[in-house]
Amino acid sequence: MHKTDLPQYAIDGAIRRRGKLHLFEEIEPTKSVLVVIDMQNAFLQEGSPAEVPVAREIVPNINTLAAAFRSSGGRVAWVQMTQSEDSLVDWSVFYTGVNNPDRAGRMIGVLNEGSDGHTLWPELEVQDDDLIVLKDRYSAFLPGASDLAEILEHHGLDTVVITGTLTNVCSESSARDAMMRNFKTIMISDANAAPTDEEHIASLASILQVFGDVYDTQEMVALLESGAENKTVAAE
Repeated sequence: MHKTDLPQYAIDGAIRRRGKLHLFEEIEPTKSVLVVIDMQNAFLQEGSPAEVPVAREIVPNINTLAAAFRSSGGRVAWVQMTQSEDSLVDWSVFYTGVNNPDRAGRMIGVLNEGSDGHTLWPELEVQDDDLIVLKDRYSAFLPGASDLAEILEHHGLDTVVITGTLTNVCSESSARDAMMRNFKTIMISDANAAPTDEEHIASLASILQVFGDVYDTQEMVALLESGAENKTVAAE
């Protein structure tokens, strides 16, 4: 599991900007969604061209969070990175610049819809009522990359809690765009995975200071339970 202690500069930066560490000290569970980014075989299988070993270690925390969201009245959305041969043309900068031709071809193969690599990791506890969303860019909230934002708005959801992989790529990109589309945005420090601790922490530090909030799994579960209790008391 990654180290999750946030650097002091990030804590100081968050407090300097808003006068307190946490932007969201309470949440409304029925308006909240756990967004699980790219927890697919392509990123979790040993030997895959996109393998992130730590991603296998965060599966229990994601399952814990998913159960807590459902039990408190929230939703769960599983987002799958999806590529095709067309991506070589319409995202050519990524495939001919960021990746060499050999890796580009292998990435298309493991992220093609219907392939084994595209499938969600079998140890994830996906339920029939959960949302399944495909995206074709790093960010699930980039206009045109997926219809996730519109789906969440349709369901009256305004708070996005992001988990998955890679922390510093698709998870962070999604968190940044979610905030800029006016969603309350939180990343979970021990339910995201990157290639290294350094990349993971740097990403969380940026989110905390400028784009939203950062909690760990147990802190988020406590927030959900508290929010559900508060709603029950208010209804009595």
